[in-house]
Amino acid sequence: MSDIQIGGLVSFTTIDYPGKLAAVLFLMGCPLRCAYCSNPQFFNVGDGPYDPDKVLEWIKSRVGKLEAIVFSGGEALMQGDATINYMQRVRDLGFAIGVHTNGFYPDVLERAAPFIDWVGLDYKATREKYKSLVGNDIAFERMSKSLDFLIKHGTEFEVRITCDPRFINKSDLRAIVDDCAVRGVKTVAIQKYTPYFDEGDNHTTADAREQFFNDAALRDYINAKIPNVIWRNA
Repeated sequence: MSDIQIGGLVSFTTIDYPGKLAAVLFLMGCPLRCAYCSNPQFFNVGDGPYDPDKVLEWIKSRVGKLEAIVFSGGEALMQGDATINYMQRVRDLGFAIGVHTNGFYPDVLERAAPFIDWVGLDYKATREKYKSLVGNDIAFERMSKSLDFLIKHGTEFEVRITCDPRFINKSDLRAIVDDCAVRGVKTVAIQKYTPYFDEGDNHTTADAREQFFNDAALRDYINAKIPNVIWRNA
């Protein structure tokens, strides 16, 4: 792929890059098929509706107005060198670069690292439940390698855990947090699952989605394990 394929753009956000005013580019393509995906329209790599050159011109017009550009998806790193090259061009304009990733491409993450300032890495479930959520046999191992790289490299990052009660229970959440603590992860975001589409017969309830946030003992356990815990109950 010679040029980046952009499927969507959010022109202003205060929540997608911690502490910075940012815009978000949603890139085409993802190797996973997560049951709760909010952006299935970006599953397949192909021509996106946004012209990369025109988007870059728009980004240039945001110099002095925005502080960061976040690459999301889809899977932000699936397009490989096309993504890395575009990141470099954006960073050369003076923007901080953020990445939202499922960690499936640790080799691309390593090559992109010199141009990345912050990463949000999804840790989606325990090893045993990963395939049932994402539909892929090797996704956990790939994510784990990406996590190891981020810790070793020193890139600023957070591990994000979306608490879909169909795939994570409280014991699972403790186990994921324990793994993060052992590895030395400093920042974890516990995210409330929000249904974006019809869940079919296997639907969740508001109480089931809230259980992770209403359990004071669970919150205390997690807060004691990780230096910086973000509770995103919205």
